[in-house]
Amino acid sequence: MKSTKLFFCSLIFCFCSATQSQTKLVATGSGDTYELVNNVLAPGHEAVEVPDCAHKAFGKHITQVYDKDLKKPVFEFIIHTLEDNDRCENFDRQRVEIKTYSPSPENLKGKVGEIVSYSWKFKIPNGFQPSTSFTHLHQIKAVGGSEGLPLFTLSAKKGKINKLNLVHDNVTILQSAPLNDFIDTWVEVKEIIEVGSNGHYSMKISRLNDGVELLSYSTDKLMTIRPDNEFIRPKWGIYRSLKNSADLRDESVRFADFVIEEIKKLN
Repeated sequence: MKSTKLFFCSLIFCFCSATQSQTKLVATGSGDTYELVNNVLAPGHEAVEVPDCAHKAFGKHITQVYDKDLKKPVFEFIIHTLEDNDRCENFDRQRVEIKTYSPSPENLKGKVGEIVSYSWKFKIPNGFQPSTSFTHLHQIKAVGGSEGLPLFTLSAKKGKINKLNLVHDNVTILQSAPLNDFIDTWVEVKEIIEVGSNGHYSMKISRLNDGVELLSYSTDKLMTIRPDNEFIRPKWGIYRSLKNSADLRDESVRFADFVIEEIKKLN
């Protein structure tokens, strides 16, 4: 916790000698949801990854709904165990995600020497069933070079006690909390990454209704980009394995108030 406070103090100091750029994606409750997402995360391109091609009768797998707790429109990500796949490209997994990537504006790409901040809210429904394999709700991925595996994931996992795990480099569990703590309640996530071979990383997840901290992790020495990667990028949604499909059910997870903030260090 002490290192987190020190980092935030240095981050505030950086504002005096850095340029800052903030991008927000907020549900409006009207218009085409995919168009709204694309216009913010990758104007003129496709920032939505959905299984609509396999399940055309259902329609769009990301919609906007009114949430009675937040008292405003939010995004709802919907996935079906039997009908959906991964964009009609992979059939052993399912994906309903939004992302930044190569066509996105430069301020949405995290490059070496930059500090990037991501914040968002989400709510997992009652009865949520994660896989014994993987059920990712958030990923930080890289572009260029060895880009296949995520650098960070926030992933639900089935076990004797279901967990929400923060995982580094697809292997190391950095922090974990009981999944039940996150069920049927809105939480807010704040993630800060100093992009580099040995940079700062922190994540804090707090319950919205009372501010209680449910998961927290911080370190000043962690690989946050691989040597051959060009930049890092965020993804949000539901990405889950069908290896143990009996574990799963049709799900809908709500997300709201995505904020991407880039702080460029000046030499």
